[in-house]
Amino acid sequence: MPNPTQSDLHVNVPLTNVSVAYIQNRDFYIANKVFPNVPVKHQSNVFYKYSKSDWRRSDVARRAPGTESVGTGWNLDTDTYFAHVYAVHKDIDDQTRANADSTFAIDKDATNIVTNQLLLQRDIDWAAAYFKEGVWGTDVTLASTGSDATGISWDLATSDPIQFFADKQVAAIQATGEKFNTLVLGANVLNGLKNHPAIIDRIKYTQKGIITEQLLSTLFDVDKILVSYATVAGGPSIPDARAQDAAADIKFVCTPNDALFCHTASAPSTMTPTAGYTFTWNGYLGGNAQGIRMKRFRMEHIAADRIEGEMTYDMKVVAKDMGMFIKNAVSA
Repeated sequence: MPNPTQSDLHVNVPLTNVSVAYIQNRDFYIANKVFPNVPVKHQSNVFYKYSKSDWRRSDVARRAPGTESVGTGWNLDTDTYFAHVYAVHKDIDDQTRANADSTFAIDKDATNIVTNQLLLQRDIDWAAAYFKEGVWGTDVTLASTGSDATGISWDLATSDPIQFFADKQVAAIQATGEKFNTLVLGANVLNGLKNHPAIIDRIKYTQKGIITEQLLSTLFDVDKILVSYATVAGGPSIPDARAQDAAADIKFVCTPNDALFCHTASAPSTMTPTAGYTFTWNGYLGGNAQGIRMKRFRMEHIAADRIEGEMTYDMKVVAKDMGMFIKNAVSA
């Protein structure tokens, strides 16, 4: 051909300012947002649990002249924790580093993938510990049909989620002496609530008429609403990015149609009740209260630098009667 072709004039190379990485938004992870974190010096230990009924009983009596007052007190129970250590690493060998184009910030990328995997695993374990039936004092399964407006899924126009929470709140206060102040929603539940006609009618005169988690918190009389958007990929590991992505089965970590309604303390305390705690062994991690640390060190025997992340925790149900799992909060 007399004229140069396009490939003669330009050879494709990776762009230095553009790449595509499906890094999960860290705001989607909720494991460190629901229950208080308790930093501990030892990997395992015992903690005390006060009797619930002793704090809802009165031994007060009239006192006759010259007599002692009536004595009172409380009973104590004990429970244990064991903070396991979790770890993962990414090695960057010298040959890869020497051959890498400027497109790749391989140390940063390695740190990101290690951190992401730690946070993802923590959410997976959180869901396995707390976000399921058979864990809490009450399990409620909402129906797809029925005449009881408080007993059917919240994406149905005939349901009444506002009354549902009002009723459950009164029952929670009677049973535990505390309001349930936290609501954790699966990924589909928030949309069902935002589109509910009764909720839309309640907020239509508020600023902009936009339903937010803050407005729903007010309607349901809770302090915070958290939505679990974290996802996890299942399927085979294939040394081909396109083939692996095509075979992947990506699902939400928390079942998307369910919800958890519970009481959580704002901070750990010996005298403050809470549905759950996360114990983190900061004695092992050099005082890191969040239970995660990152390290970079040389692996000379394999001619590589290692980016390693470690994490410790034990997720404990402390007071099961302070939680309620709601299955089929939305029907689809």
